[in-house]
Amino acid sequence: MTQTYLNYINGEWKASASGQTIKSINPANVNEVVGEIQASTADDVQEAVQAAKAAQRTWKKMSGAERGNILYKAADILENRLEEIAETMTREMGKTLPEARGETMRGVHLLRYYAGEGLRKVGDVIPSMDGKTHIYTTRVPLGVVGIITPWNFPVAIPIWKIAPALIYGNTVVFKPASDTGVTAAKVVEVFAQAGLPKGVLNFVTGSGSRVGNAIIEHNDIHGISFTGSNSTGRYIAQTAAARGVKYQLEMGGKNPAIVDEECDLDLAVTQVINGAMKSTGQKCTATSRALIHRNIYEQFKTKLLDEVQKITIGDGLQDGVWMGPVANKNQLDTILTMIEKGKSEGGKILFGGEVPEGEQYKNGYFIQPTVFESVSPKAEIAQEEIFGPVLVLIPVDSLEEAFEIANDVRFGLSASLFTTNVNKALSFIDEIDAGMVRINGETAGVEPQAPFGGMKESSSHSREQGRAAIEFYTSIKTVSICR
Repeated sequence: MTQTYLNYINGEWKASASGQTIKSINPANVNEVVGEIQASTADDVQEAVQAAKAAQRTWKKMSGAERGNILYKAADILENRLEEIAETMTREMGKTLPEARGETMRGVHLLRYYAGEGLRKVGDVIPSMDGKTHIYTTRVPLGVVGIITPWNFPVAIPIWKIAPALIYGNTVVFKPASDTGVTAAKVVEVFAQAGLPKGVLNFVTGSGSRVGNAIIEHNDIHGISFTGSNSTGRYIAQTAAARGVKYQLEMGGKNPAIVDEECDLDLAVTQVINGAMKSTGQKCTATSRALIHRNIYEQFKTKLLDEVQKITIGDGLQDGVWMGPVANKNQLDTILTMIEKGKSEGGKILFGGEVPEGEQYKNGYFIQPTVFESVSPKAEIAQEEIFGPVLVLIPVDSLEEAFEIANDVRFGLSASLFTTNVNKALSFIDEIDAGMVRINGETAGVEPQAPFGGMKESSSHSREQGRAAIEFYTSIKTVSICR
């Protein structure tokens, strides 16, 4: 029997006022319903916000150490439930079980990192001009924070938003993507089991147009942290700015991997494939363009195609599967449309580009790993985010040309350079327009203690994770004591 998952409001699991639910479907087998979540309304959001507002008065007065102890407990619980939650993630959005385990463990590390934040400094002492006034700064929570997350990292992204929000004294109203609402419910269960006081974390599922908008537009929400599409991000920015509240946006990417002629070619091939094809390319930091020096272009292409052809596609729960399905039909249709667009623009498919044939694929949203060449850097497929396992190979005559092409997009999230030349690496660091820069590594990935975020249209120019999170989730209060 399919389990129905409830909203979590003021410490209670409860059904939506709508009386309706949304089915969560396994993208590897659309005949399997993973679970049902609530199709919530603005009334549910109102109840959640009021619960968070009431709880915040007490929560912010708890010491950072007390709040941290709850996050430590949550980390232990999540680690104990790792296999269950990872399997749910794979069934619900398709990434392979090893990747889902890795993401869930990343959630554990994030919780432990932010638990420790409860005992780190929150201000500075500043000398006064008269020598008699004692001046210092402290940080205070924003209040109630709205957190809206996507389906591609249904454990890590919610935790890297919720954990800092909580440790710095905020309360939360959390809306996940409906495609991964069951996984999100299990994450909320972890916090509830850790002893989080009622009303501190509230969980409401449903459509973006109803639940998301109700959070974004609510007068008692004082900060909004969002990861998702650029179109939704722009709406959030406009709405939040009109209300005068803080907002934090992480959006798209069109991330380049530059392959210099002075490089470890095998390493470059492996890391470009990992960056482009892992998680079926459904990462904002995925490698979308490989800019390869012409002197080694043919060598790189041959090695890359040899390895791409070895990629096994299938249900992410099965042993030996390297790449699972995409998360939903809309995503599959979008990727196929972009592939056709690339072909119409003159691009040549070297491998893939189609839905795989076979009995094991007929009930899922599967797509072959796809490699293009003969693509203009100005073509749509080389300019716009695809969010699928599609890689464009572009030959370049120099590092300078590679930098120019890499930067000539509206996004600026992540970028990689493969080289053994230190001077070229330093030039790349200086010249590339990206918030995340990696030398001899794939474009995707960052550790929990390091800031995450992009430039240009990839971000609102704020940063998540690490100590940088305090900048968004708190406000500075300056105190002067005169004598």
